[in-house]
Amino acid sequence: HRLDRIDPDRLSPENAYTYRLLHRSLENDLALADFPYYNEPLSPSSGMQSQLPVLLAEYTFRTKRDVTDYLALLDQIDDYFASLLLYEQEKAAAGFFMPACSSEKVRKQCDTIVTTEELAQGTHFLQTTFEDRLSELQKQGLFTPEETASLIETNDRLLATVVQPAYAALSEGLHSLETSTNADSTASETTANAASGKNNSAHNGLPKGLALLPDGKTYYLHLLFSETGSSRSEKELVQMLLVQFQKEQSAIRNLASQSPSLITLLSEENTAVFPLAEPEEMLSDLQARMKNDFPVSSPVPTVTVKDVVPSLEPYSAPAFYLTTPLGDSDNNVIYINRRNSPQGLELYTTLAHEGFPGHLYQTVYSNRIFSDMHTDPARKLIWYGGYLEGWALYVEFLSYDYAATLLEQAGQPDAAQVARLEKHTRSLQLCMYTLLDLLIHGEGAGYDQVAEVLGKFGIDSPGTCEAIYTYIAEEPCNYPKYYIGYLEILQLQDTARSHWKDAYSDLRFHTFYLEQGTSDFSSLEDLLLMTN
Repeated sequence: HRLDRIDPDRLSPENAYTYRLLHRSLENDLALADFPYYNEPLSPSSGMQSQLPVLLAEYTFRTKRDVTDYLALLDQIDDYFASLLLYEQEKAAAGFFMPACSSEKVRKQCDTIVTTEELAQGTHFLQTTFEDRLSELQKQGLFTPEETASLIETNDRLLATVVQPAYAALSEGLHSLETSTNADSTASETTANAASGKNNSAHNGLPKGLALLPDGKTYYLHLLFSETGSSRSEKELVQMLLVQFQKEQSAIRNLASQSPSLITLLSEENTAVFPLAEPEEMLSDLQARMKNDFPVSSPVPTVTVKDVVPSLEPYSAPAFYLTTPLGDSDNNVIYINRRNSPQGLELYTTLAHEGFPGHLYQTVYSNRIFSDMHTDPARKLIWYGGYLEGWALYVEFLSYDYAATLLEQAGQPDAAQVARLEKHTRSLQLCMYTLLDLLIHGEGAGYDQVAEVLGKFGIDSPGTCEAIYTYIAEEPCNYPKYYIGYLEILQLQDTARSHWKDAYSDLRFHTFYLEQGTSDFSSLEDLLLMTN
């Protein structure tokens, strides 16, 4: 309401843009606040029970204060988990508790992420990573050996007396909710559940889409905007996705007709040795190939590639870049999860997504530009997954073309064609999953409808269909965040081409996109149309 008292016409162009972004974002947040129990902080794939330990393990120690802050955070995990359980209890009382199949997965994580056995042996990753970070500070002379030993003892004590019991209590609390909620839902009919908002009965007890909750379609549309930054209607989005789907299909057909042996090559393992083996070589190659089409970020940010520690592998993404602090954009880390063993082309495109020209490059470039131009810090409050993940996917697809060129230069034309085909099959798959997200959460499609759609594409194993359906039902808007963001960037690029005409270049477009920082796409388009 205080924002509404400001007249944007009396602001400078830059402040007017900040005003517009904040207004749209806060307005949407207010709309989402009308649905207090539709969010799921403990989702099986990305809930706090698995995310928090990863963040703690990667918490950077630069000063003594960092260590005391870290230990203070550990000491509060029991209160934090108790508040999450209280929220789940309130959700259950209102009829919105997660289905048993999801709750069981979360409980299993709670029971295995921090165990008394591992803590007793001193082998838990929150013990080993703490000791490694501390020994670095001891080498720098910040701590004496005695102080280090005392801090390790404090960490061990907090893990055993606060963190592990917090996980056990959360698991126990979810179990009792599961039993009481299941007893409730078996006592009443599915239709009554749907009417009251109980989200427990579906095919084989699988989760259901948001559309089946009271006014769930409205909630989903607001969630879609907050995650993707796209203001298009659901109908427009479906249309946009179907058009792209056909483009990808015809690109695949064209490639297959040019080289009939391609499909065979694609299904064979290791058809070619990728010219680059090490992540560091790949990152250097990506930086060299992006040089002419992306603005220079100087000095070149350094990056260390690390493996995710084995005990964290089951809970980590295949790869991730941890955003650096605003004041330290020179030292960056990309983590590779070796459990998924990405190598060759897959590792190359993953490093493009996470590193150059993806998340790392975008974050560092944007932070430096904001700092140089003294951009209002309020802009950092705005977040749209589509702006960030859309970019990472956009450059990931570009990197398949880089890889194809690299393979041709290495005398492997067949492998280059396989890389091009992989690009379109990946895009097709993500397009399909995004359409399924809109079907499940926007239209209320159940498992049978989704299995039917997947069957048309040759995915007919019940186990696979169930896994795809369950993941999308448990993680609303995850695929759209990436793929709709990507398609919005392509649309914005088309607008830039037609508006700038001969003055268009990829370099100019990428510079424009990166310099604005996180924005919703219609605001970006309006801003682009105001440029000469």
